[in-house]
Parts: sequence; structure tokens; C-alpha cells
Amino acid sequence: MTPLDWALLAGYFALLILIGIQTMRRVKNPDDFAVAGNRIIWPVFFGSLAAAFLGGGASIGIAGATMRDGYVYMFAFCAFGIQTLLVGWFIAPRLKHYRGAHTVGDVMAEHYGRPTRVVTGVLSVALCAGILGAQALAIGTIVNATLDVPTVPAVIIGMGIVVLYSAFGGAWAVIQTDLLQFVFLGVFLPVALLIGLNAVGGAESLLAGVPADHLSLLGDYSPLTFVTLFVAFLLGETLVPPYAQRTFSTPDSRHARIGFTMAGVFSFCFYFVSASIGLIALVLYPDIETDQALPTVVMNLMPIGILGLVVAALLAVVMSTASSYLNSTAVVLTKDVYQPLRKTPVTPARRLTIERVTSVVVGAAATTFALSVPSIVDALLYSYTLWAPTIIVPLIGAVLFGVRSAPAALSAIGAGALVTAVWQWGLDAPFGLADGLIPGVLANLVVFVGVAAATADRYPRRRQPALVAQGEPA
Repeated sequence: MTPLDWALLAGYFALLILIGIQTMRRVKNPDDFAVAGNRIIWPVFFGSLAAAFLGGGASIGIAGATMRDGYVYMFAFCAFGIQTLLVGWFIAPRLKHYRGAHTVGDVMAEHYGRPTRVVTGVLSVALCAGILGAQALAIGTIVNATLDVPTVPAVIIGMGIVVLYSAFGGAWAVIQTDLLQFVFLGVFLPVALLIGLNAVGGAESLLAGVPADHLSLLGDYSPLTFVTLFVAFLLGETLVPPYAQRTFSTPDSRHARIGFTMAGVFSFCFYFVSASIGLIALVLYPDIETDQALPTVVMNLMPIGILGLVVAALLAVVMSTASSYLNSTAVVLTKDVYQPLRKTPVTPARRLTIERVTSVVVGAAATTFALSVPSIVDALLYSYTLWAPTIIVPLIGAVLFGVRSAPAALSAIGAGALVTAVWQWGLDAPFGLADGLIPGVLANLVVFVGVAAATADRYPRRRQPALVAQGEPA
């Protein structure tokens, strides 16, 4: 990179730190740290949410997997966009009925009680730490490929910056940096695709230069493999803590619905851009490691001046997700695990301090995890098995149907976790179903419905209010 590129990249990092420091003055209580005071209107919510979930898996992960397997991986990953649209239309607006909520645990506690809150909090922390680790690994991959810095110090430096602005500014800083990062990824990755297409001689030359099965619906996947991966992406991050937390930060149901839905629509375009860059890497650089596909295209094809900004865009994609999960982990660990286990209440000032300290500790733990997993996609799939087979069914049962049976929720969480673990590690994934997520979700659903029906008299359903009218407060 030229001095100009380095100067632009340094300016980007300096701006992130400045945002964290200046927003520290706006964070006066836990509401500001967790949900930015519930004042995030839908255009801001849309950009922030899109930046939060379009991380290392949706950029480096899709590009690398498409280079290896073809567009079939992108088709499977589109399940995430479908899930986002469904949540935005049916569930996100209803989350605004839970006044004062910051976390998924708040919803679970209202329906199923304190023990379920704690269990949800523990699983939320485990999930967030795993996905945060995947983003930390993606930061190291980008910095190593673009700046030729060894992976270990690259992960430490990149995560250090994320921890700094997240711990200082909380949700205010995370959302503001998300918007900056959204602009970077929304502009410069499509620019990288256009320049890459020109380098291979256009779209027709690209299609002619890749294997035919890279362009087919299933590629060389079996139908069962495709369905397994599709379901993992459909359910793996449904209503995970950072996305629920973003929803709680909106002023009403209308803003929640529009922002979530627009983010889902945008995701399909982004996946196509990332996947197509992976095919460009296959044609131009067939011998590189797959996780290096996106960074390699950027480093070799971008012109002087633009290169520094595109490297910043790559880092923006990952750092936005990392900061969202870091902030959410700190809030969940404090509110859903630490606070319920104390005999005396935690003052707002002390809670704010704990959340900031926790951000630093969790960031260090995620960095350690990032250096121990084989790839970004592996880190994501490991984390998904913690969430989908345990929390999703009881959470949807609460939000959509008003179920209040604590025995149903706790037994379903236990059944889902047990079946997933036995299937994946005890039975070594029989019947060719390599992931225990699907059997775990089915067990979770069957037990939840059965126990909820059996205990309906003892635990009557919560009356679900109608959705808030357009423009009215939730």
C-alpha cells in the first residue's frame, strides 16, 4: 500500500476511536449503554442492523466458501436473509411491547421467570462469545492478507480497537460506528466487484472460467447437505441478542418493522457481491486459501488511493459485527446472569461500570477463542448449535403466542441441548445429518409444545396486545 492508502486507513481507525470517546459523554445510564435510549429511528436502525449481521461470515466466509463450492453456498446463506424478513414482519414489532427490555432474557423472564432468564443469559453469552470469536478471526485474516501483519498481533490490534470504542461509548458508539461502516461496505465492496469483473474480462468470461457446478443450485452438495446448511443459517442467528437489542433501541413497532425488513432485503444484494468476488478469486488466484479470496482480490486489483478505503471497508464489515456482539455480551452477562444471581440490587451506576469492564474481559476471551478455531465458518456453525436448539422455540412461543409455562421452556431448552449434543458428538451424526441442530430444534419444539399443552391450566397465556399503530409509541 502507498502512503496515501496508509493515511486513509489510519484516518478510519482514528475516527472509530474518536466516536467512542466523544459518545462516552452521552452514556449516562445502562439504558444509554444497552439500547441508546430507545431513540434509534428506522433509517439508522436499518444501517446499524445490516452492518451488525453482515460480518465476517457474510463477506470473507461467503467469498471463500463460494470459491470452494460455488454459488450453492450463497443460496444456502440466503436463508439468513429470509429469516431476517420473517422476523422483521412478524416478531420484531412485537418486541416493542416489552417496555424497558434490553435483552432476550428480559422477554424470557416476563414469560417464564428468573431461572429461565439466567439460562437464557448463559446461552446468550456463549453464543455471542463464539460469533465474536469468528469476527476476531476475520479481522486477523483481513489484516494478515492486506497489510502482511501476522494473524495473532492482527487479531489483538483489531479487537483492541473494537473493545476501546465499545467499552467507552456502549450502544451509542456501536450504532454510530455501524453507520460509518455500513457506508463503507455498501459502497466499496460493489466497487471491488466491478473492478474484479473488469480484470477477468467481464461477466461472460467469469462464468466461462469457473466449473459448471459452481453455478448450479446444488453444486456438488447432496440435497441433505444443502438442507442442513440452509436450516443452520435460517435458525442459527434468529433473534440473537444483538439483533433483539437493536430492536429494543427503536422508538416503536413501526421503526422496528421497517428497519428489520429493509436490512433483510439489502442482505441478498450483499451476499451476491461477496459470492461473486469469491468466483473472481477462483479464476484469478486459484491456488490461494479460500478464506483469503476477498482480501486477495482487494489487494491485487484496487488502484492507489482506493485500496486504503477498500481495506477499511473490509475491516468495517467485520468490526461492526464484532462491536455489536461485544456490547450485547456485556449487557447480557450483567443483566441476565450477574444481576439475577445477586441478593441485593445493582445500582445503575455500578451496572454501567460492570458492563464496561465486562466488555474488556469478553473481548480478551473472544480473541483467545479466535486463535483456536480452524475457520470463520466453523466458528459460526459451532456457535449456532448453542442457540437454535435451545432458545428460539420458547422465545417465539412467548412473543407470538403468549406462552408462560416455565416448565415448558426449561424442559425444551434441556431437551434441545441434550439431543443436539448426543446427535453430534455421542452418535457421531448418524443418517448423514452432519449437524445436530435440526434434531435438536425438533426435540425442542416437541417437548415445548407437549409440556405447554399439559400445563396450560396452571400457566395461562399472556394476552398479546395488538401491534402498535403506525407512528404511535410502543
